[in-house]
Amino acid sequence: MRSLLLAVIIGTFCVPAFAKIETSYHEYRVGNEVMRGYVAWNSRLERSLGTVLIVHDWDGPNDYEEGRAEQLAALGYTAFAVDVYGKDNQPTSMDENRERATEMYQNRELFRQRLMGAMNEVAHIPGGTENIVAMGYCFGGAAVLEMARAGAGLNGYASFHGGLNLPEGQNYESVDAPVIILHGSADPVSGMSDVAALLDGLEAQSVQHEAHIYGGARHSFTVPWSGDYLLEADRASWAALLNFLDTNL
Repeated sequence: MRSLLLAVIIGTFCVPAFAKIETSYHEYRVGNEVMRGYVAWNSRLERSLGTVLIVHDWDGPNDYEEGRAEQLAALGYTAFAVDVYGKDNQPTSMDENRERATEMYQNRELFRQRLMGAMNEVAHIPGGTENIVAMGYCFGGAAVLEMARAGAGLNGYASFHGGLNLPEGQNYESVDAPVIILHGSADPVSGMSDVAALLDGLEAQSVQHEAHIYGGARHSFTVPWSGDYLLEADRASWAALLNFLDTNL
């Protein structure tokens, strides 16, 4: 069912007839942990338009991120769906989803180490480029903002229905590239007060940013098998992302 629904969503967006999509799983190491990512690129292009890091939701990397990577590859980007948890540490239940995500939230040093390790691995993936934008969904959206606050040195940061709260002891002083927030007005995880606080923080540091708020959209509005799925918001947020990529890559 997931594959069928994802195929429908991918089919909703135009895929150039000249695209030759290559995909492969890519193992890499961060510290002592072996990670397993997924790379998609267009082998018919002499040069990729840029690299997009995709950070997974709290349930770990799966066919959702792989499908999004293939969408981006069809448009001329190199997409790297990264792994934050580790190849042999993937969650298999809601309780484990919560445990894995909580481990990262409670150990920000480890969280950043995993994210920066994935960023550094771009130099070793097929079609990898120096110009990189990070994007992520839900937990991945929070991860992208973590990278932004760390001053990761990327070209941009895109958060889809991410956790927007500011962790204790952090600030936005080191954000070094444009940020785009794609969020639902009815999101019960990070509400409009969190959106406002984030935007206030970015504005105070003169960070270039934009926010697209989708009326009535709840959490996970881009995930087809979620009860929160909203096609109009999914399509609009994807179009906003592509414009962001076109501007910053």
